[in-house]
Amino acid sequence: MIIAHLGPLAASIFSLIAIVSLLLSFVMLGSRWLRHYLYAFAAQSWLIAILSASVGYYANFPELYLIAILTFLFRGLLLPYLLLRIVRRLSVPRELHEILRPSSSLVVGALGVVFALAVAHNISAELNLAGTIVVLALTVMLSMKLIGFLILAARQEAVSQILGLLILENGIFLGSQILVPGMPLLLEVVILFDLLIVVACFGVLVRYLMAHAGTTSSRDLRRLVG
Repeated sequence: MIIAHLGPLAASIFSLIAIVSLLLSFVMLGSRWLRHYLYAFAAQSWLIAILSASVGYYANFPELYLIAILTFLFRGLLLPYLLLRIVRRLSVPRELHEILRPSSSLVVGALGVVFALAVAHNISAELNLAGTIVVLALTVMLSMKLIGFLILAARQEAVSQILGLLILENGIFLGSQILVPGMPLLLEVVILFDLLIVVACFGVLVRYLMAHAGTTSSRDLRRLVG
């Protein structure tokens, strides 16, 4: 298992990439501007692509080089570009109605990281892997999932919610690159193309909502119920 045989340099590189990726999730959580969400998501995706290439090099998984290229192109370039086009067509450049203020969201997100750290520590102790990078990998993966769920719950613009879903998926993908780098190539490619389909369908949905409801905020869509 790669996490049990990492050298100091590889562990440091993986740890740095994971921590910066988590910090970018907090950038999205603490911002109101939709463009900031996209820029942070693109940077986070580029870091995950670098992580995939690094894991491929240090763990001798050459197929991860292809995953790194596809991640950079699809997650880091194509998906942000498609979402940016959607944002430009919207008349609302930022969140107007929030369940939680950005400052409150950051506090809740920090509590989520503490919870994720406790869970990761317990899991690592059960697997006799305490003190290895598995603790950090699990912590970052669970933290990004919780932050993704928080954005889905606390943000009401459709773009914010789809980015919450993408952050959640980024966390799973980042963790899998460190914990199970030998995951079948076909499965990882399918995940990447699924994201493209999700964003494409989301673009169609946004156009429909703007045409028939005049808004993309879930707060205003309550009047369509029933």
